[in-house]
Amino acid sequence: MTIWPFLLEAVLISLSGVMAPGPITTVVVGKGSESPHAGALVAVGHGIVEFPLMLAVLYGAGRFFGIPAVKAGIAIAGGAFMVYMGVDMVRALARFTNAQPLAADRSPLAAGIFLSLGNPYFLVWWGTVGAALILRAVAFGMLGFLAFALAHWLCDFCWDYFLSATAYRGGKFLGKRFQQVLLGACGAFLIFFGARFIFDGISAWPA
Repeated sequence: MTIWPFLLEAVLISLSGVMAPGPITTVVVGKGSESPHAGALVAVGHGIVEFPLMLAVLYGAGRFFGIPAVKAGIAIAGGAFMVYMGVDMVRALARFTNAQPLAADRSPLAAGIFLSLGNPYFLVWWGTVGAALILRAVAFGMLGFLAFALAHWLCDFCWDYFLSATAYRGGKFLGKRFQQVLLGACGAFLIFFGARFIFDGISAWPA
């Protein structure tokens, strides 16, 4: 088997996770109402976490993310950060005027970093599905691993950029009211995701 069929399979598997709605998708759409490039910055922040994580999984750290206390702690901390970001988005509506851009205080780059660090499902994915793909990638040598890592991250980058550009175009076409509704909805969804993460973390905490 050559590397190309494997990379195609890896891209399709990666896209199934990348395109699933979640906290990062919500932030990309919300911040996309402010800038069409927000998704690219979120993806860069995500990559700052993801590339070292891939190396860690390559060298055996994937099992660490399966420890119940680790998963629960990450879920609680990540959920709290998501609630904070969601509240920040909703509060941004009160500061919104026709003379001000629609924005929450947290930068897209920082959001990409912290939402990745605080998402236990992202970390567990790399400890399971991602780990299996990495093992197959290294069968083609270190270049195979690097090609897989780049292909996977480009899935994030292209999808997030597409989402933010689409949200921005929609905001420009439909006006300020659409931007307000979009930001408010994204803030509410982020609070929901955060609350769910906190609940799951508390429920999964070892007795």
